[in-house]
Amino acid sequence: MMRKVVLITGASSGIGLALCGRLLAEDDDLHLCLACRNLSKAGAVRDALLASHPSAEVSIVQMDVSNLQSVVRGAEEVRRRFQRLDYLYLNAGIMPNPQLNLKAFFCGIFSRNVIHMFSTAEGLLTQNDKITADGFQEVFETNLFGHFILIRELEPLLCHSDNPSQLIWTSSRNAKKSNFSLEDIQHAKGQEPYSSSKYATDLLNVALNRNFNQKGLYSSVMCPGVVMTNLTYGILPPFIWTLLLPVIWLLRFFAHAFTVTPYNGAEALVWLFHQKPESLNPLTKYLSGTTGLGTNYVKGQKMDIDEDTAEKFYKTLLELEKQVRITIQKSDHHG
Repeated sequence: MMRKVVLITGASSGIGLALCGRLLAEDDDLHLCLACRNLSKAGAVRDALLASHPSAEVSIVQMDVSNLQSVVRGAEEVRRRFQRLDYLYLNAGIMPNPQLNLKAFFCGIFSRNVIHMFSTAEGLLTQNDKITADGFQEVFETNLFGHFILIRELEPLLCHSDNPSQLIWTSSRNAKKSNFSLEDIQHAKGQEPYSSSKYATDLLNVALNRNFNQKGLYSSVMCPGVVMTNLTYGILPPFIWTLLLPVIWLLRFFAHAFTVTPYNGAEALVWLFHQKPESLNPLTKYLSGTTGLGTNYVKGQKMDIDEDTAEKFYKTLLELEKQVRITIQKSDHHG
């Protein structure tokens, strides 16, 4: 019996880390491959997972999704090791030095929209994006484009019509159509690159299903809800989080988006692991939710996506990929 192989990006902290533990608790015959930037951190995670699940197999591949050369090399390594991948969790993500729009925050607290505002961070968070060594906006490359190149590199391991493979993206309730434009897919001109990259993820998800379902590859998007990880802790000074936590626990009775812990946030990721991918709706985002009393559940939300835009975006990415390949090949010959 071949072990199922699961590759997870961003597996050494936050939701990715919680996902690893939860998947092995469901099925310790898995082979988990952790794709991480930091090898020593990944090694510690691997040791901890094997200590609690000795019959599992856990391996590590070095990969930084904000660096295309690193993605291509990591993918080569994965192709050497495995014949196929059953699951690819595209979970690594960044929200660089988020700034809180204080005016929006205080207006929001005293408005009817307070719960919506907290659970989607709509209009609340802006980020300072920077340019990577590859010449891309960092949020776009890390959250979306690096992952797209990874999928393209791993296509031979993912496309088997006899037994479908699943791509599972960590998206966000914060993915807003108004923050994305085909004219500026990297969101270089805007203030909310995180939201833009997550809407781009939702678009790509639709296009991937349209182009790959018949080859036995299926894609889904989920949202972990509001989880306290190093992504969120940067938004406010620590003492304010300390003051807000009781409020957040209280808000959970009204807004089930406050999953709070990475374990709860991973709920929809684990749920998707058990689904027959053919039975999922590609236009649905699966949301992790936690009731006020702490029960986890998953609910579907129809996405605000136009299939033509999705297809155009996909073609734009393929064009971008062509340009990138030329550059990567050149730098390989020199180094």
